[in-house]
Amino acid sequence: MQRSDGSSGLVHLRPDSPVRRKGFLMGVATAAFQIEGASDADGRLPSIWDTFCRTPGKVLNGDTGDVACRHYEKWAEDVDLIADLGVDAYRLSIAWPRVMQRDGSRNEKGLDFYKRLLDRLRERGVQTYVTLYHWDLPQHLEDRGGWLNRETSYRFADYADLVSRELAGRVTAWATLNEPWCSAYLGYGNGHHAPGRTDRRYATQALHHLLLGHGLALPALQANDPQAPRGIVANVGAAAPARPTPEDHDAAHLYEVQHNAWILDALLRQRYPDDLFRLWPRTEPLVLPGDMEVIGRPIDYLGINYYYRSHVRSDGANGFVEVRVDGLERTQMDWEVHPDSLRRLLTGFRQAYPNLPPIYITENGCACDDRVEDGRVHDPERLSYIDRHLAAVDEAIREGVDVRGYFIWSLLDNFEWAFGYSRRFGIVHVDYQTQARTLKDSALAIRDFLASRQP
Repeated sequence: MQRSDGSSGLVHLRPDSPVRRKGFLMGVATAAFQIEGASDADGRLPSIWDTFCRTPGKVLNGDTGDVACRHYEKWAEDVDLIADLGVDAYRLSIAWPRVMQRDGSRNEKGLDFYKRLLDRLRERGVQTYVTLYHWDLPQHLEDRGGWLNRETSYRFADYADLVSRELAGRVTAWATLNEPWCSAYLGYGNGHHAPGRTDRRYATQALHHLLLGHGLALPALQANDPQAPRGIVANVGAAAPARPTPEDHDAAHLYEVQHNAWILDALLRQRYPDDLFRLWPRTEPLVLPGDMEVIGRPIDYLGINYYYRSHVRSDGANGFVEVRVDGLERTQMDWEVHPDSLRRLLTGFRQAYPNLPPIYITENGCACDDRVEDGRVHDPERLSYIDRHLAAVDEAIREGVDVRGYFIWSLLDNFEWAFGYSRRFGIVHVDYQTQARTLKDSALAIRDFLASRQP
């Protein structure tokens, strides 16, 4: 969708923006459970999300990932779609239950699927950023305690060892975990995600074991695929005080401690922030000697996922309550659109962590109520969202933050976890009945933009 001014729809980027140059990585992202379907094909084991989907009342409309976007069957078509967009890279995840048997041995058919997928992406000139864990823990491990069980950290390291040996040379860069905050807090703290537990003490212990698994996996990735950089992906949150009071400013601080410092302090300072336990008293996890050193092992890059800003007020007892402020631009998820918070967070991380590694924005995007009309999908809100967030990244780079790439979430409309198929994040529309793919206007604009970049 070329605009009359030749801007390809991205009007907020300055002409000299580094984002406009081919050296800045531009990609699209997906996750295995959200698109693959084929939930019991070729020896795939059940995951916690298969179980969660079948628990009444947990997923909107009773939706499941059984079919999703049928990517397990349509992968070659989807690779061609990715390549034809002209993106530099594709971020995908490996389904742990698809590639590993209960006894820890390989599942050849599952591994072969990813080998074919990665080989085809390489043939089409697309770099591959592979995440090992995007929330689909094998159910048999959850039956033994899941991430509350320290043993799961070691089983994750075994899984990372197997997959990195099998896929070595096919992967541009590895990420151990996607959004451990979501796995820990939404999965074990408030029950919104699988496995649906509801205890803050569980959340802090699960997060510790997730990060421990991350640290334990790094040596295997280094040994098996030394040419591929290794990192982790963290979702980050921004907060603004609902009122100009010291109490609400402190509430906003606590919100960002819980969403950001909880993970980043552990990774980059080898400790958990004291203010987390001011917010959540008596929830300290069991940390054994040497754990924080393992968690804090050096990484080659940090993935950052950002979507929205929240407004918060004090709850009057060292905590915060999120409040909805009317009159603000919001997405289909009812999330406030606030690009400058991404810039602020990035520059703040650079100041807070002298050892901050290079950053990739590994997810950024928005859900819209998209419909196909006369063969087209008009989604100007999404294009505007991407445009302004890329401009915020550009500003952060100008302020000294080492941001090297940006991935749009998502390539395809897909299974949006507890919201099922009711939310559409893709730049490509999926008709879930026919599985037809239709490039939205945002995808056409991104394709034109990528074709116009300068060396």
